[in-house]
Amino acid sequence: MKLFKNKLSLLTLLCVLLMSSCAPVKNIAYFQKVESTADMKKLEKSAISQYVARIKPKDILSITVVASENEASKGYNLIVPQLYVPNNTYSALTSVPSLQNYLVDMDGYIDFPSLGKIKVVGITRKELEELLQERIASAFSKERPIITIRIINFTVNVLGEVAKPGKFETANDRFTILDALAMAGDMTVYGRRDNVMVLRESADGVKQYIKINLTDKDIIYSPAYYLEQNDVVYVEPNKSKSNSSNFGAAESFTISVVSTLFSLASLIITVFK
Repeated sequence: MKLFKNKLSLLTLLCVLLMSSCAPVKNIAYFQKVESTADMKKLEKSAISQYVARIKPKDILSITVVASENEASKGYNLIVPQLYVPNNTYSALTSVPSLQNYLVDMDGYIDFPSLGKIKVVGITRKELEELLQERIASAFSKERPIITIRIINFTVNVLGEVAKPGKFETANDRFTILDALAMAGDMTVYGRRDNVMVLRESADGVKQYIKINLTDKDIIYSPAYYLEQNDVVYVEPNKSKSNSSNFGAAESFTISVVSTLFSLASLIITVFK
């Protein structure tokens, strides 16, 4: 009887060890087989390393024109009226740079003060700054105005096997898939690192699916390493999570009964040893 009990204990231990090894390191670790020294020359020449976000329809842009010639710069800034004052007077209209927002319409245009419609879709912030500099330079006699442009609604969605799925906003338009996963609390142990999906919509409305293998050290060269506005990142569950989802109420009840019988058998062995 004692020998049987020892065998039963050994079998239990083996089951625990097998369960703990269901997720080997090779399925969890990022950037596998990385050499001790990176090939920096290859990275520097890579088009991916030079990535710059391009403006898309539905982007919201903050554009500020600043110069020592206040009267000249006012004509190129949105004027935001202040609130009504109770004593039946209105305060002066002032320019509030943080509220100077421009919505890029579906055709890729913004309506800029004094200049009218300007097509901005497909160009970078820097290119738009240079374009505006050229268009308004003649209005300034002392100096070139300082033009600052930001995409203020740069958001991505992270779904699937992550700790905190959701929609995340960033002020940085060089936003990587690793930044997105970090904001989402990283993948769970049930997330597939080798088959992450990025759903992307181009400026002309064409949707594409890009697969990423985060266990591959060359992920930094992927077109989806840097995310674009409104990208959706989906982390697929691994086989272990998928199989566990197949258990319904009946299967759970069966497992519970078997567990109870196993405990009862162990108790009988202990009593009649």
